[in-house]
Amino acid sequence: MEHLNIPPDNHVMVLDGQGWVGLIDHLGSEATIVNAARVSFGKIKKEIDDRDVTLLEYLIANKHTSPLEHMVFTFSVHCPLFVRGQWHRHRTWSYNEISRRYTEIDMEFYTPVKLRRQAESNRQASFDDPGFDDAALREKIRLHNEKSLALYDELLAGGVCREQARGVLPQNMMVTFWGTVDLSNLLHFLELRDSEHAQYEIREYAVAIKKLIKPYIPHVAAYFARQGQSW
Repeated sequence: MEHLNIPPDNHVMVLDGQGWVGLIDHLGSEATIVNAARVSFGKIKKEIDDRDVTLLEYLIANKHTSPLEHMVFTFSVHCPLFVRGQWHRHRTWSYNEISRRYTEIDMEFYTPVKLRRQAESNRQASFDDPGFDDAALREKIRLHNEKSLALYDELLAGGVCREQARGVLPQNMMVTFWGTVDLSNLLHFLELRDSEHAQYEIREYAVAIKKLIKPYIPHVAAYFARQGQSW
C-alpha cells in the first residue's frame, strides 16, 4: 500500500518540490456543461461545436453557473498546514485529510528556500527583497522543525496520545488531503487564489491546478485567457 503523501501519477510539484497537487479523478466534460444548459430540449451531445462554445462562453460571461456545477474534479494536495487553513475557508469543497490522530508516519515540514519581508503598508502582504540575508533565519526554522518533531516523538514514547502530542507540531508541517469541487466553485477559487493579492504559497497551488485541468476544459481556459487571466 502506498503512503497517502506520495503524489498521484497526474500531478504538479510546487514550493520548490516540497509540495504537490494531483488530479485524482474528474466527472464530466465541456459537453456535459452545454448539455446541462440545454436539458429542457431533451437532447444530449457527446462532442461540442462552435455553437456550443459560444453558449459555454455566454454562460460564464453572464454568470449562469449551475451548468458548470455538473463537472467535478477531485484533487490530492500536499501542503503546509497554514495553506490548508486558507484552502478550507472555501467551504464549497468537500475535504478528507490524513489525521495525526491515527498515524505518525511521513512527518515533513515546509522550509522556504527564501524568506520574504513583511510589507509595511499591508499586514496581509509580503515582498521579495534580494538583499535579505535570511540564511541564519532559515537554519533556525530547520532546527525548530527538528526540535518540534523530537518533542512529539518524546511525548508518544512517554505514552501521550497522538491527538494531544500533535499540538506541539508547527504550522509549517506538511499535510495531505483530498478535495472535491465542481467547476463553478473551482473557477471562483482560482480567481481568488491565483491573484497578486493571494499569499505566494497558495497561489502556487492555484497555478498548478490550472495546468492539471486545462486539458479537460480547453474552451473555458481559452475564454479566461482572452479576458487577460493567466491560463
